[in-house]
Amino acid sequence: MAFHEDELAAAEDTHFRSLTAAEADGDERAVEAALRPRSLDEVVGQSRVRDQLGLVLEAARQRGRAPDHVLLSGPPGLGKTTLAMIISHEMNAPLRITSGPAITHAGDLAAILSGMNEGEVLFVDEIHRMSRPAEEMLYMAMEDFRVDVVIGKGPGATAIPLEIPPFTLVGATTRAGLLPGPLRDRFGFTAHLEFYEPDELELIVRRSAGLLGVDLGPGGAAEIAGRSRGTPRIANRLLRRVRDYAQVRADGLVTRPVAQAALDLYEVDELGLDRLDRAVLDVLCRRFGGGPVGVSTLAVAVGEERETVEEVAEPFLVRNGFLARTPRGRIATPAAWAHLGLTPPRQLPGATDVTLFEA
Repeated sequence: MAFHEDELAAAEDTHFRSLTAAEADGDERAVEAALRPRSLDEVVGQSRVRDQLGLVLEAARQRGRAPDHVLLSGPPGLGKTTLAMIISHEMNAPLRITSGPAITHAGDLAAILSGMNEGEVLFVDEIHRMSRPAEEMLYMAMEDFRVDVVIGKGPGATAIPLEIPPFTLVGATTRAGLLPGPLRDRFGFTAHLEFYEPDELELIVRRSAGLLGVDLGPGGAAEIAGRSRGTPRIANRLLRRVRDYAQVRADGLVTRPVAQAALDLYEVDELGLDRLDRAVLDVLCRRFGGGPVGVSTLAVAVGEERETVEEVAEPFLVRNGFLARTPRGRIATPAAWAHLGLTPPRQLPGATDVTLFEA
């Protein structure tokens, strides 16, 4: 499958801060569509989920029925949308795509469900952000394939039952804990996607390079994979930026030195930390002695919004052991001091209070 390079490049976001953000905007999704696997056989990594999902789909095909509803959870950029598209492709069924925030009223969901045909796949991204009335309507739709549409208000309101052909709901969420129990229990198959290993990401980079027409030299793919935060979306984004660097400042061949120079230019270090990540650690260690510091104070100190620090930088820093959340605030770990080349104080701040918690 070949794609025109200029068509892909036209949709890319070149701002360096977006390079290590796991979320994708509209333009980014257009680029990703060209690089997505089309079948389960093409999926790299997630072997457990791939095998389990393949069994569910094959059994449904043999029975000639729509598969059970599927819930996919995990951090952004790991392939939840891709798997929803693969389910549609494997079942040879049309795919309808919407998102939880777009379904603000029960009527919005009723309008979508009333147009469903038998066997279709409905993908709801960020399903945990769906409104409560829509969730309650979805319970009946998933279980009994019917919804009650209420006409009118007050004592004169009338509920009209609407039958829905059997369909498959694929829900995706980055925060499975926010899903109500009754909704979560109605999914016949649930899967949690894990971060990828560097060797798996290297295979993804090589596949994407083939689709993009990028010439990979010794060590180029491995260098990009090692700085990709365990996330395929970030790996593909870094590959495109390294491709640009190789085209303009090298001979077009992506070798390890070329990849290192390109990613250093875009301020993505050898562990995948970007400018914001290092700024948070630097402020925490140099200005506040390692903490504990509240996230709002950290955000002001690095000149960013609280949500940016909390949702973009902090999860990666915590997962890699550079930052700890404590009841009194954020503290830098010994790994953070070492990464910055600094000597930690003899008694680390918060050393007696490092019980992690989810804010």
